[in-house]
Amino acid sequence: MESDLLLRGLVLIVGNYGSGKTEVAISLAVHQHHSGVRVQLADLDLVNPYFRTREARHALAQVGIDIVLPPRGWLQADLPILVPQVAGLIRQPNGLAILDVGGDGVGATVLAALADAFRHTPAPIQMLQVINAYRPNTDTVARCLAMRDMIEAASGLKVTGWVGNSHMMDETTVAHVRHGHALMLSLAEASGLPLACMAVSEDLLPQIGPLAITCPVLPLRRQLVPPWAERSPLNGVVEN
Repeated sequence: MESDLLLRGLVLIVGNYGSGKTEVAISLAVHQHHSGVRVQLADLDLVNPYFRTREARHALAQVGIDIVLPPRGWLQADLPILVPQVAGLIRQPNGLAILDVGGDGVGATVLAALADAFRHTPAPIQMLQVINAYRPNTDTVARCLAMRDMIEAASGLKVTGWVGNSHMMDETTVAHVRHGHALMLSLAEASGLPLACMAVSEDLLPQIGPLAITCPVLPLRRQLVPPWAERSPLNGVVEN
């Protein structure tokens, strides 16, 4: 099923805090890169100074994925820095451009600031909302839809599909994935929007066969881990 996950154009990854959207964006970039697609990844999280795509920049660069970041001197700044290259990437994407957007409606406002670039891009735009069924704001279909409405209002763009990423960090089990998958199926039916994929930790992949997941499965390779934990290798590369 993994091979069915093939994306083009602009893919915006949004979601609420704790959804794991940045891990999804990183793993999605790696998956598409290994599928032969040229991938560019832009860090648009201007809100959360801790769990951002830029923390995995070295591992991504070694794999061969282009990443758009603030200047080196501002990488760890707790400031909302939007570099001009992002608008250029939107107007003229080459291959697949993945934009990792900040959490909730607050983080999604950065997309509204890029409205002119989105209006002039020739590329198709997909905005995928990442859902973790174990977060209080997205544990029911109604709350997921309310979060979608908040993100759409802040960004000026429409969510086009869902990504299921139900997890409990290191305590995640197949049961958590099963529960999240059930919620995502209900959400897809209620919204009329497709379930683009389910994100599942690589460690659990051998166990999910009996779950009968009918959408593509994205192997999740965790990069945003505590200092004492080892990151999952991206094509054999481990960043220390």
